[in-house]
Amino acid sequence: MCGRYALFRWSPAFAALPGFPADQAPHWSLAPGASVLLLRRSERDDVQLSSVRWGLTPAWLSDFTRTPAQARAETLAEQPMFRDAFRQRRGVLPANGFYEWRGTGRKRPYWMTGEASLMYFAAVWEAYPVQGHTYLSAAVVTLPAANQRRPVILDEAGVRAWLDPEASVDTLQALLAGPQPTLRERPLATLVNDPKLDSPECLTPAN
Repeated sequence: MCGRYALFRWSPAFAALPGFPADQAPHWSLAPGASVLLLRRSERDDVQLSSVRWGLTPAWLSDFTRTPAQARAETLAEQPMFRDAFRQRRGVLPANGFYEWRGTGRKRPYWMTGEASLMYFAAVWEAYPVQGHTYLSAAVVTLPAANQRRPVILDEAGVRAWLDPEASVDTLQALLAGPQPTLRERPLATLVNDPKLDSPECLTPAN
């Protein structure tokens, strides 16, 4: 399951996008509950970055301990938690890569990356009000991969289609069912197993 990812490197063009925080810090370990960057269409129909909580929180949800960080692609269109966001509030989470733990017994961590420096995970988002302020939240869309659930990774054309407010359900479903890029993997030392560690040491190679 995609439970941790990283965003520590970006281009000047990415940093120039509307909404990029002036104080954005690099992160080597982003976990559910963290504040993450979401690329989405604003009400003015331009593309912008927003800081959101990783853990979907619809306005009707009263139990904030039950905010899903992942949404299964195969049930996204039907599940009450996700179906409205799927149709109306889609975004992407930029990342340099994500972590995956595999094996039997004591699982080994792996660093998973694509060909480009930045990869884009399909996501859905919601707004939720708290004491007169409106916050944003998101969940990453995942696909089954062997014994894991990996994020749906979109290329540039896929990002444009996913963010298109006029995209049909058939178009969106085709994106979710389309081929995924080949990923590179690198075995890591167990330092990254510490969820509090958020530094370059997360990417320490395995011996």
